[in-house]
Amino acid sequence: MASILYPPTQDTIRRIHRIQAITIIWMSVESAVSLWAAWMARSPALLAFGGDSVIELLSAVVVLWRFRVHATQEGVERRAARIAGAFLFALAAYVLVISAMTLLGYSEPKPTYLGIAILVAAAAIMPLLAKEKRKLSADTGSAALRADAAESALCAYLSLIALAGLALNTIWHVAWADPVAAIALTPLIVREARGAIRGKACGCC
Repeated sequence: MASILYPPTQDTIRRIHRIQAITIIWMSVESAVSLWAAWMARSPALLAFGGDSVIELLSAVVVLWRFRVHATQEGVERRAARIAGAFLFALAAYVLVISAMTLLGYSEPKPTYLGIAILVAAAAIMPLLAKEKRKLSADTGSAALRADAAESALCAYLSLIALAGLALNTIWHVAWADPVAAIALTPLIVREARGAIRGKACGCC
C-alpha cells in the first residue's frame, strides 16, 4: 500500500481515531452476533457475513494502530493485509463446502430473526462509515484508509445479499435461499481477498 501523501492535521487524526474506534466497536458486535446466529441457525450466509466482519475488524485495528503511532513503515501493514487475504480465501472455500452440503440435504438452515436484525443494522450503518472513511482517505492520501473504506462498503453489499437469503428462508421458508445467498457472497469475498493480498482496495465503494 502507498504511504500517506499529505501530513494529516491533528483534527483529521482525531476524526480518524474516532471513526476507527466506532468501526471496531460495531464490527465486534456485528461479527459476534452474526457468527452466533450462524451457529444457532446453521446459516451459511450468516457464516460468510460474520467471517468477513472479523476480517474487517482486524483491518480497522491495523488502520487505527497506523495513525495512533504515526507509522511510516508499510511492512507490517502489508503483512497484515496478506494474512487477512489468506483467511478470506479460506473462508470462501469453507462457505462453498458448507453451502454445497446444505443444498445436498446434509443440514437445513433455520429461520433467524436475530440474523435478520444484525444484517439490517449493518446495511444501515456500514455505508455511513464508508462515506466518512472515503473523506478522510482523500484528506490524508492514505491507501490503508481507502482500502478500509472499500471494505466497509463491501460489508453493506454483503449484508443485503445475505439478508435476501435469510428473509426468504425466515418469512417464506425457502431453505435453499440461504446457501444460495452464501454462494453469491463468495465471489465478493474472493475479490476482497485478492485485493488484500495485492495491497489494493476492492474498488466497490
